[in-house]
Amino acid sequence: MSYKTIVVNLAVDANPAPIVKLATELAQRFDAHLVGFAAADVPPLVSTGEGLVYEGEVMQIARTEIEKRLAELRDIFENIVPNSISSEWTQYICGPTRALGIAARSADLIVTADGGEDVFRAVDIGSLVLGAGRPVLVTSGNAEHLLAKTVLVAWKDSREARRALSDSLPFLAKANEVVVATMETGPTGDVRNSLADVAVFLEQHGITARTEVIAGDADGDRLVAFARSIHADLIVSGAYGHSRLSEWAFGGVTRSLIDESGINRLLSN
Repeated sequence: MSYKTIVVNLAVDANPAPIVKLATELAQRFDAHLVGFAAADVPPLVSTGEGLVYEGEVMQIARTEIEKRLAELRDIFENIVPNSISSEWTQYICGPTRALGIAARSADLIVTADGGEDVFRAVDIGSLVLGAGRPVLVTSGNAEHLLAKTVLVAWKDSREARRALSDSLPFLAKANEVVVATMETGPTGDVRNSLADVAVFLEQHGITARTEVIAGDADGDRLVAFARSIHADLIVSGAYGHSRLSEWAFGGVTRSLIDESGINRLLSN
């Protein structure tokens, strides 16, 4: 298994160079076709001193500004990506989360930086992971490189974790060290059996992994701390093992990982 098509999302309000460089390296590593992507939309209502109103002229100005920015992003993408890499550009005047979901139809992997609050100009990472049907690599900060030499797989015996494990195989196959870890408070017998099965699964794919049980309740901060202790630069995790509503209301590992910008995360649902 490999990633044959990678879509990289260039946020309209961020410096695109770091993530384009990172995605270019990934395309080289996996011999993949690279799709540069950017999208933004004009809010349907315009705020004025008299409240929210429809204003055609103002909306057209906003659309023109978006089109100008998309053209700039395309130029940057095409200038950074070398001719030796198969690549193309796509853009939408549309909410970026929805548009990325469309682009995901023909992609193996989506690469994006952290999202933002403005749904017209920034990706909602949670909604993207839930709706894209593809693994989403959320890069750390303004990272220009992702070596993924040490990868932490956050394991829980769930559909989402199994999906994430399979989706991450191309990274795991090229890693120097793979650590599969789970967080557990009760008896560890069944947990260790589950981890052993995962290790066998990976071995069948030519990947050697060690397993760890992290004592304590499932907690995203604890997971990230463990990742740093083993010098992992990529965490692989299933997303939203509980309902998304309960995770956002009461916290959860997924929310912690989405909020964590200091490490690369591969999320799958």
